[in-house]
Amino acid sequence: MIVSPVLPASLHACAFFLDVDGTLIDIAETPDGVVVPADLPDILTALAKKTGDAVALVSGRTIAALDRLLAPARLPAAGIHGAEMRLANGAAETQSAADLNSVRDGLRDLAARHPELLVEDKGAAIAVHYRAAPALGPYVEEALRSLVAGKGRLRLQPGKMVFEVRPASADKGGALARFMETPPFSGRAPVAIGDDLTDEHMFQIARNRGGLAVRVGEDDRETAADAGLATPTAVRAWLRVLTSAPIKG
Repeated sequence: MIVSPVLPASLHACAFFLDVDGTLIDIAETPDGVVVPADLPDILTALAKKTGDAVALVSGRTIAALDRLLAPARLPAAGIHGAEMRLANGAAETQSAADLNSVRDGLRDLAARHPELLVEDKGAAIAVHYRAAPALGPYVEEALRSLVAGKGRLRLQPGKMVFEVRPASADKGGALARFMETPPFSGRAPVAIGDDLTDEHMFQIARNRGGLAVRVGEDDRETAADAGLATPTAVRAWLRVLTSAPIKG
């Protein structure tokens, strides 16, 4: 059962942390195939204005990719699950991608054997998408677990039709916590919105800090979120109501 999110009366009491794929926009067959609704940049800009700029993107994509997708909106962001961050003051922080080169070598062989897999090299992380061949999911997981075995600074992260190898020190919950140490996020109630397993730690941290966790989706998997919205369309509609942003397209 989906429980609609309820916020404090003043948005200035809140800090928003938003996943992108599957949350603000619909997931596509490939990362480059997504369609960004025409009104989304304006909705995000309006939300930032209403909250005094306490809005951050927390995504598996790189920050550069987020900027391209959502232009002209340019927000504080955690890319690659927090392996790279851009704080509200523009300061950049990046975590090490140690040991990834040996994983790259193994994935070249994997991709050569199964061209239906999409290997996405993000620099600080590498994702293998198997949406075009769902039956290969267990095979991809086993292959990646073998490649990261013994590499304590790397972690295998499952997602929707994807497995990703990322720095073990990077996750969305840690990214939210880092933002909350800095203005304009500090001292507010965090509102975390996401759809995937990668968002669960973000949900936990938001709730532990007296905030709200909103899970996007209609399936009944277990979640740390305490509220829900059915689809990215519903998320955008909810944010549009909060901000009174005009509809475009």
